Amino acid sequence: MLQLTLDFLGQQLGRLKPARLARARVDRPVIWKHGITVRIVFRPRARRYLLGLQPDGTARLVIPRRGSEAEGFRFLERSEAWLLKRVAQWRSRSQARQPWVAGTRFLFRGEEVALRVEKEESRLRLCFPGQIISVPHALPDYREVILKYLRRMAEGELPVRTRELALLHGISVHRVSVRAQKTRWGSCSARGTISLNWRLIQAPSHVVDYLIIHELMHRREMNHSPRYWNLVAKAFPDYRRAEQWLKSSRLEMSY
Repeated sequence: MLQLTLDFLGQQLGRLKPARLARARVDRPVIWKHGITVRIVFRPRARRYLLGLQPDGTARLVIPRRGSEAEGFRFLERSEAWLLKRVAQWRSRSQARQPWVAGTRFLFRGEEVALRVEKEESRLRLCFPGQIISVPHALPDYREVILKYLRRMAEGELPVRTRELALLHGISVHRVSVRAQKTRWGSCSARGTISLNWRLIQAPSHVVDYLIIHELMHRREMNHSPRYWNLVAKAFPDYRRAEQWLKSSRLEMSY
């Protein structure tokens, strides 16, 4: 989620009365300027104000533990131009987006496959190579059903494969998470947490292995120095072919 941050203004917020904060701390949606729905959410663990645009086109304004709704709206006002730009981009993508119906083609394990919709008594089956998804009734767009299914597959497969490769290369991993990053395929934290993009389930197996190796090698070198790339090349000699596939494929992070 795209977001802006505002440093926490402790002195100013400290002057707010506790009773006033208590009455206001209820999550709720509001209709703001330009017809934009803004969901106000209070998060005790947040340290600063956060503003982001959700996949459904609504905005989300996070109020930190000692923040106020009034200051949150002032932050929203200052961020108006940023938010309007993101909303315009979202509307443009939404208008251009075609529904996923029978015959729609998409990537799965590196191959472009076609969606089949079959009737089965009182239910429908969504089919693509080796996979069947049962749905109770017809929908005008099966995109979300299929993408949720693919994400569940990724959540089951990617951590297992990561630990297999980590064991093979003698690398310790603290945790493996599968996420929906918008700008990267994976990451590795200093504590040993490997985060992978669920959309990798759509890539061929050699690309998945390369991206996992790419992150695992950061457990030895937390940079992209020549020494790091030597480690990658030793563990995965054909990594340039995997990089080329990512650059030339239609696999995207934006849906």
